[in-house]
Amino acid sequence: MQRTPRTPEELAEELLGRRFGDLDAEDQDVLRRIASGAVGGPNADELAALHATRADRLADGVAAVGGSWGFIIAFAVVLFSWMLLNSSILTALGLKPFDGYPYIFLNLMLSMLAAIQAPVIMMSQNRQADKDRITARHDYEVNLRTQLEIIRLHRRFDQLLVHLEARKSEHDKAG
Repeated sequence: MQRTPRTPEELAEELLGRRFGDLDAEDQDVLRRIASGAVGGPNADELAALHATRADRLADGVAAVGGSWGFIIAFAVVLFSWMLLNSSILTALGLKPFDGYPYIFLNLMLSMLAAIQAPVIMMSQNRQADKDRITARHDYEVNLRTQLEIIRLHRRFDQLLVHLEARKSEHDKAG
């Protein structure tokens, strides 16, 4: 029976029909892990977390809070309270509203919030896109490993069948 390839170079030739040096870095890493017998590669979420900076985590936090129903409801309550306070409550108390209708100061605050929040959310979306790329690369690696293992098992099975056929014909000749 033929020896099963053990090195990444042998695996590249045997399974892919290409030289190891001609493969891209991802394929080479997969073949190295298969040759070493390593079961799993790096977890995509762990890789993303390892490369996250404090600013990345802050952007993710702002996007998580700013994109929640809790934030929207709380923000609506604040806006309604602001308008109510500056429309009727202060006037009823005989005080002059500090930001009466058309709420120019409120509009300024909202514009500043949007100007700051939008780029932070975009940073978080960029980070999510990076996570998605890592996940896609990880999925590709898993699929490639699975495909290569199926090819290896298929070839081993074929070798076993050839070996059994040879033994059967030897047995038939002897018998």
